[in-house]
Amino acid sequence: MGDRKGLSHIPLPISYTPSFWRTSVQAIKTGVWNGVIREFYDFLPRVKEDAIVTLNEGNTPLIEVKNLRDIVGDVKLYLKYEGLNPTGSFKDRGMTMAVSKAKDDGSHAVICASTGNTSAAAAAYASRGGLRAYVLIPAGKIALGKLSQAMMHGATVVQVEGNFDEALSIVKDIAKTYPITLVNSINPYRLEGQKTAAFEVCNHLGFSPIYHFLPVGNAGNITAYWNGYKEYRGRGIINTLPKMMGFEAEGAAPIVRGYPIKNPETVASAIRIGNPSSWQAAVKARDESGGVIDMVSDDEIIYAYKLLASREGVFCEPASAASIAGVIKMHKKGIFKNGDTIVCTLTGHGLKDPDTAIKSSDKPITVPAELGKVVKVLGF
Repeated sequence: MGDRKGLSHIPLPISYTPSFWRTSVQAIKTGVWNGVIREFYDFLPRVKEDAIVTLNEGNTPLIEVKNLRDIVGDVKLYLKYEGLNPTGSFKDRGMTMAVSKAKDDGSHAVICASTGNTSAAAAAYASRGGLRAYVLIPAGKIALGKLSQAMMHGATVVQVEGNFDEALSIVKDIAKTYPITLVNSINPYRLEGQKTAAFEVCNHLGFSPIYHFLPVGNAGNITAYWNGYKEYRGRGIINTLPKMMGFEAEGAAPIVRGYPIKNPETVASAIRIGNPSSWQAAVKARDESGGVIDMVSDDEIIYAYKLLASREGVFCEPASAASIAGVIKMHKKGIFKNGDTIVCTLTGHGLKDPDTAIKSSDKPITVPAELGKVVKVLGF
């Protein structure tokens, strides 16, 4: 990227040129990672330097799967582990853009409806930027790890006796009437930030994957990734585009079923959404890419969730595992060729939902504090 006025102190990535990407696997740069707005400055809407609100989000690892060949076949499978963002989910990418633009525009407060991750990110970035945060959550329908984050970051948390879609309708009305900025994914700057994950996938691989699998809830992320891939190809950085493969939970699958779900239910609370805001954009991403939007059951999600943790050492929240469950489902349908490159987005860290982890695991064994008893339990 070229020089930028006012940003001369920021280390710049190596120049993105088509010839570079054909000859190198990964861009190498020196200096501290500066968050997605600065790192991908030339690809994002402009924000004044003193308005940028960042926790140095982005630059999450792309982890190659090593131990699941018996489950997914002879493919090159990678995990884009977004749970290692500052607040533990992919939402940070979009929130840095949304909150920065809100601050740039003179706003003093942000509001969102959330199943959990959005509230955590909104609260953290608002705190960082000196803005007030208000979040509406469905009462009793949010994982405790996420609720604790929003509370600790100082947001005003309101529990609504209804579902996410009802909460979103309320915050949309509030944002239209009062001086407050809506930071749900219907805010266009959210998706602008989220598309940077597609840039990173290409940067790490040196090319685009053949398939990209994602969980689908409010459907913004599959839309954002597709936009990112198209933009990279439009600039000549990659030559091909992936098939976008989105997976809803069976009990919250409005796109698959073709109608809104009034009372969505799934163990994957992050995608427990019955009427996605980015429904049509997600369908467009599916159709333009030649991909699919399908659904997986809670049993398939929990199986994939435990599989990743126990065999790959990667702990993600249940909704994230819908992407891996989708890969397993598609492998059984025989759509992959040997050597196909597949990327799965894991949207959030497993510690977001400790209750599900504990419920899905064997209980600890309790023994007296005696060497012999412990050794016996260990099987020696």
